[in-house]
Amino acid sequence: MSNRRIFTRPARTAAIAPYVWMVLFFLVPFGFVLKISLSQTAIAQPPYLPVFDVTQGLAAIKAAFAALSLDNFKLLVSDDLYILSYLRSLVVAAVSTSILLLIGYPIAYGMARLPKRWQSVAMMLVIIPFWTSFLIRIYAWINILQHDGLLNKILLALHLVSAPVVWLSTDGAMYLGIVYSYLPFMILPLYATLAKMDPALLEAASDLGSSPRQAFWLVTFPLSLPGVAAGVLLCFIPITGEFVIPDLLAGSDSLMIGQTLWLEFFTNKDWPVASAAAVVLLLLLVLPLILYDRMQRRQLERA
Repeated sequence: MSNRRIFTRPARTAAIAPYVWMVLFFLVPFGFVLKISLSQTAIAQPPYLPVFDVTQGLAAIKAAFAALSLDNFKLLVSDDLYILSYLRSLVVAAVSTSILLLIGYPIAYGMARLPKRWQSVAMMLVIIPFWTSFLIRIYAWINILQHDGLLNKILLALHLVSAPVVWLSTDGAMYLGIVYSYLPFMILPLYATLAKMDPALLEAASDLGSSPRQAFWLVTFPLSLPGVAAGVLLCFIPITGEFVIPDLLAGSDSLMIGQTLWLEFFTNKDWPVASAAAVVLLLLLVLPLILYDRMQRRQLERA
């Protein structure tokens, strides 16, 4: 056997593995969710009809396919509850991601400019919050922001306020919890991109008469766009479907789509409608992924 065959076979196997993973853990579960979204709610176990039973023969399977409908998707379009949930989720995700970018970019830029021996220390400080349970960190913020929490005690002790301020169960508390929880997801891809930049490029820009501000906007920022795109996607997509932080820190006036899905699945027991909402959410989040893929391909073509 030639050396080429020896090395190409493991490479081909490794290339197939991601596709197998996607089929088993994404496409197959998505197929189940899609099928449930086309079903009808029923007081049964499972709580939807029809249920495919291969033991009943081909005729029963054909009848089950014929019973599928788009009624649940029509409900999503006609009911303001779901439309407002989607809009609120997209707005919260967009605002939170913008705040994360404004905070994360300077931090990542500062980390990339540190001496090599201190960069690993800075990265460790960014990652350390992940060592604590996500729920514990959110409940810690509840204790800080509640009526008699640490924040109000400090403000009262410093005589900055005359009465305790309502922080908890507000949109401000929700944004604070989201930014705190997702900040490492923005910093790490930005840092990885900025750390690979050649300092000689900035020196060349300076030699050509660019000020530090011009060098940043003309050289550093354009070259860091892949990291910006990766950080935005890593934050925007999970924030859109976020459930825990809005449920614990935000008010109940308006729900995000993650909370709506929870209510449909576990309170109303309406699996078909919840599945339809999940399918639509997935389709909405595919769009930024397509845009990111096109941007990556254009950069490869330019390179």
